Amino acid sequence: MSIVTPELGLIFWQIFIFGIVLVLLRAFAWKPILASLKERESSIEGALRMADQAKLEMQELKAGNEKLLAEARMERDRILKEATDVSNQLIEQAKNKATEEGSRMIMQAREAIQNEKNAALAEVKNTAAKLSIDIAERILRRELADQPAQQQLVDSYLQEVKLN
Repeated sequence: MSIVTPELGLIFWQIFIFGIVLVLLRAFAWKPILASLKERESSIEGALRMADQAKLEMQELKAGNEKLLAEARMERDRILKEATDVSNQLIEQAKNKATEEGSRMIMQAREAIQNEKNAALAEVKNTAAKLSIDIAERILRRELADQPAQQQLVDSYLQEVKLN
């Protein structure tokens, strides 16, 4: 077996052709391939940045939604508390008004009763006075001399008059 040693001319031409292929690859293949790889890398980085930005925006939206939800709950609680307070206040006012109205009506009824009582007493007094005057007048007209006859006359007048 013999090993073949290449000649110097062959080595030169191989190096020369390799250099030409290298220059051609560098000019026409590597630059587009590297540019394509760089473009692909930048698009991937951009997509990752956009994904991160979208993630941040989603977190911000979620935080904003939670904040709005919390504010809405607080507003609802405030409105319910105000409505309860107003309702309690209206109930209290209605109770006070009803109590005042009831007290006023009781006072008016008491006054009316007192007025009727006073009127009835005055009527009784007037009737008693008229009756006394009428009896005295009748007694004086007759001018009876004896005491038993006067007493009998008074008794008969008292029986005639009926008090209501």
